[in-house]
Amino acid sequence: MNLKSFLWEYGEKVPGYDVTVINEREARAAAGILGILGTIIIFVGIGFNHIIAARVYLAFLWVDFTLRMISPKYVPSLLLGRFIVQNQKPEYVGGLQKRFAWTIGWFISLPMVYWFVLNWDITFYKVLICVLCASLMFLESAFSICVGCMIYKAITRKDAQYCPGGVCEVRIKEPIQTFNPLQKVIVALAMTGLIAGTYLFLAYEEPKTFFGEFLHEAVLTKAQLQKEKDAAYQQQLDNEFGDD
Repeated sequence: MNLKSFLWEYGEKVPGYDVTVINEREARAAAGILGILGTIIIFVGIGFNHIIAARVYLAFLWVDFTLRMISPKYVPSLLLGRFIVQNQKPEYVGGLQKRFAWTIGWFISLPMVYWFVLNWDITFYKVLICVLCASLMFLESAFSICVGCMIYKAITRKDAQYCPGGVCEVRIKEPIQTFNPLQKVIVALAMTGLIAGTYLFLAYEEPKTFFGEFLHEAVLTKAQLQKEKDAAYQQQLDNEFGDD
């Protein structure tokens, strides 16, 4: 393989396509596999302080993305995805924008290797990087939204070919894809409810795990935290001296 083919012919050559392509169904399946594993690690591994589980997963994630930048042929998660969707009709997308997106994933995973694999040092903002990575994989697996592909198009200033879901094609939405005013209100209320509900749960429910306490403190202001500590201290005093 020469340098030119390595840089500009990422993926497979399929008859009828002008560029090398990736099977999007495999990519989405792989993203789903990595995403659900990442979610389990965040809420169970880190939540119960099982450091080894997080370290193994994040090391695997970095290796997986490293292999993706080189070639998609021998990437463990993509091969698992192929096994799962092998009986489904392939959906081909351009290879170069997928490589660019996966390169972004590699850069996101790189600091996580240092923070959590080589030098365990957990903070709220570092965990947000993990959440970002899991969110990008969720968007790809659930909605076929490739954020990296969109960034690729914006940087190169040219239309990418064969994007996931056909988002690179200029087209008019069909009636079933549009929203009437009532539907827009329902979407807005649903999104507001999800955000508000998540905040209220994290802020006011008593945390049961290390990670739960971590998130609880993260969503509160310093004044709220101090008020909470004062209330806990007062409760302790009442318990000790209330009968005197």
